[in-house]
Amino acid sequence: MHASDISDTAFALLDGQGTVVAWTQAAQHLVGYSADEVVGRSAALVLPSFGEASAMSAFVEQCRARNGWSGATAVRHRDGRMLDVGLRISLVRGQDGAVRWLASVTDIGVPSGDAVNVLVQGSILDRAPIGVVVRDLELRCTWVNDAMESHDGISRGRRLGFGITDAWPSVETEATEAVMRRVLRSGSTKVHEYRTWLPASLGEERPYAVSFSCLQGADGQPLGVCNISVDVAESRRVRERLVVLGEAGTRLGRTLDVMQTGQELADLAVPLFADFVAVDLEQSALFGEGPPVRIGSIGKRLPVLRRAGLASIRPGVPESPWVRGEPVHVPFASPIGVALITGESRLVPKVDTSPGSWIDRMPALAQRIRENGMHSVMVVPIRARRVLLGTALFVRTENPMPFQECDLLLAEELVGRAVVSLDNARQYARANTAALALQCNLLPRRLRGGLAVEAASRYLPADIDRGVGGDWFDLIPLSGARVALVVGDVVGHGVNAAAKMGKLRAAAHTLSGLELPPDELLAHLDDTVQRVAEGDSDDPDRSDAAVGATCLYAVYDPVTRKCTMATAGHLPPAIIDPKGRVTFPDLPTGVPLGIGLGIPFEAVELELPEGSLLALYTDGLIETRGQDIEEGMHRLGTALAQPDLSLEDLCTRAMEPVQGQEACDDASLLLVRTRTLSPNQVASWTLPSDDTTARRARNLAAGQLAEWGLEGLEDSTKLIVSELVTNAVRHGTGPIDLRLTRHQVLTVEVSDTDACSPRPRNASPSNENGRGLAIVSQLSRRWGTRPTPGGKVIWAEADLATHPAADRLPVGAPTSST
Repeated sequence: MHASDISDTAFALLDGQGTVVAWTQAAQHLVGYSADEVVGRSAALVLPSFGEASAMSAFVEQCRARNGWSGATAVRHRDGRMLDVGLRISLVRGQDGAVRWLASVTDIGVPSGDAVNVLVQGSILDRAPIGVVVRDLELRCTWVNDAMESHDGISRGRRLGFGITDAWPSVETEATEAVMRRVLRSGSTKVHEYRTWLPASLGEERPYAVSFSCLQGADGQPLGVCNISVDVAESRRVRERLVVLGEAGTRLGRTLDVMQTGQELADLAVPLFADFVAVDLEQSALFGEGPPVRIGSIGKRLPVLRRAGLASIRPGVPESPWVRGEPVHVPFASPIGVALITGESRLVPKVDTSPGSWIDRMPALAQRIRENGMHSVMVVPIRARRVLLGTALFVRTENPMPFQECDLLLAEELVGRAVVSLDNARQYARANTAALALQCNLLPRRLRGGLAVEAASRYLPADIDRGVGGDWFDLIPLSGARVALVVGDVVGHGVNAAAKMGKLRAAAHTLSGLELPPDELLAHLDDTVQRVAEGDSDDPDRSDAAVGATCLYAVYDPVTRKCTMATAGHLPPAIIDPKGRVTFPDLPTGVPLGIGLGIPFEAVELELPEGSLLALYTDGLIETRGQDIEEGMHRLGTALAQPDLSLEDLCTRAMEPVQGQEACDDASLLLVRTRTLSPNQVASWTLPSDDTTARRARNLAAGQLAEWGLEGLEDSTKLIVSELVTNAVRHGTGPIDLRLTRHQVLTVEVSDTDACSPRPRNASPSNENGRGLAIVSQLSRRWGTRPTPGGKVIWAEADLATHPAADRLPVGAPTSST
């Protein structure tokens, strides 16, 4: 209640059973009933929620237990319509222990858009303490509430039965008495302001506003005067807090950082109504990982809280033993622990610092409480949709007034407004954590170029907040020291595009294991996109996000220095020779993946000088606002035409035009510098297809291994060579090529003219054939086959160390069959 509002407040005096014993003109104006229609009847006449005697009796008992009641409710007008009001029931005491109830009612009917704010403000103001005095026609005090003594320092015993001038004789009281007599004559309400000096033990001078309302009986005649006294200064402070509360929407949630939002809440509350505030958040809300904590589901262990916000009127925040980001120890018996378990706010007007109290279970905090005079505490749980986000701790140190119910209501409203921002930040943190984990698992963590290429990369998503997008690149080791270079671009941005990109990347990885030529691999990838799109889409008219994706796939062989590449609607790579000359090869563009036109992809083979630079990129790197693609390609070539720079420096130069700008598309760059295997790392022979070929091939392999100092691999390698060459003689025609390559592993390759790939068999004990590939599989780290224009290549790899399985296999073991 505010000084400017008390003249508009309707009052009624009720007896101990809820019967109206006195009425006012303001009450008649509000609900339409005159005194003769109400006095002597139950208050349920205008309070329909207490229409039954049992309900009224229960309400009266509730008021007795709480020493009063306040809140929003509805009253019935004489014409039948319902009015939204703020109702406050105050207990007043008379002589010999008699009690009455003073009902004060304020109309809060407002447009729906402001209803919530007005209800909150009304609830806070209604809980502010008011003084009540009821006087008879001789202006003797007949009823008074306990709060009145805090206003003027006069005890109930000195006041009851006495007139105002008898209890407190002064010029001011004589003027007040004259006002009350005018109210009795007119039957109206008057507002009067005065200042009073309380006894030194109760405080200093304070300004008050008092209203005088004429109380009427059943006949409409005056029965006495009701005086309502309001602390103007306290009311002003409450309204100032409400102004700040109204600004909370603009001062909270300015970022999507959970820690920052927690700090904003603490800063807003100090010195609004607390001297020290700590905001502690549950760790899953901070890090965006782990299951959220549900209210009511806490068992024997409290959730882990970390300090997110700190604010104090004292420099350095000496009240807190924990700094921001540190875990906070919370005992079950502490107010914070109870608030976590129940999900309800806790008000501790006076902190018990005696030995054996709950603070002794928090030694670090107990010392700070005693040193800093932390005497009053409120704990408000931070919750959103049954999810516990943390707690907000409000403490008073230098302010000697203990927290009251109105302070708790304001704190709850402030935290409630912060919850929206904190929950948004929490949801963003969880989505961002998931997105980053997704991207981390989709893009290669380490580029493995082996001895074929040196590699570096950059990635800049258009969705910079989440750090994910639809671009991808890859470097995939293949057999024979070769390497596959891949770059692609999925339509769209963000998490959805990244998920589609993940499917394409997985499909490309799988297909690369088949060692297909680039044009054939893109054809299989195109078919995969079409089938996935058809399976994922519920609406046949709605295409999958991966449809229309572009891709460039290239295979580089460091033995021959040849690079074979094909593109599905993707931009050509930039090739920079060792002298810094830049070219963009003229590749058949091909259609984007998933379009389904049936047009075959075409591959182009290029021979690259050693030390050549290949740049695979997406259009977001070269296509910017104000520049077309050709200008962007020229700019990229110019940035890379520095062959003496490191790959990392070249990547930085190439990405500079799109760094720090508002991106319209994801930008990716895969940069590789080619290497060539030296002639002494490769040995190859062309052998005739006859019965002596296997023995000759074994001898040639053994001699080469001895020359390389790899005698420890001789037995296992001879077995592998024997099995592969025997298969080639048996199932192929024409000459057979044998090649040994020593790089990070030893690779054995046998080429023949038979296009059919061998497959392992489960040979029975009675079969003479079918075990060759099983032997090769045991002796090698991996093996496989790849098609060639004139047949196929079967290859096997062995680590550059003695293979223990070689000692377990006989030289004359039976061979495999196609």
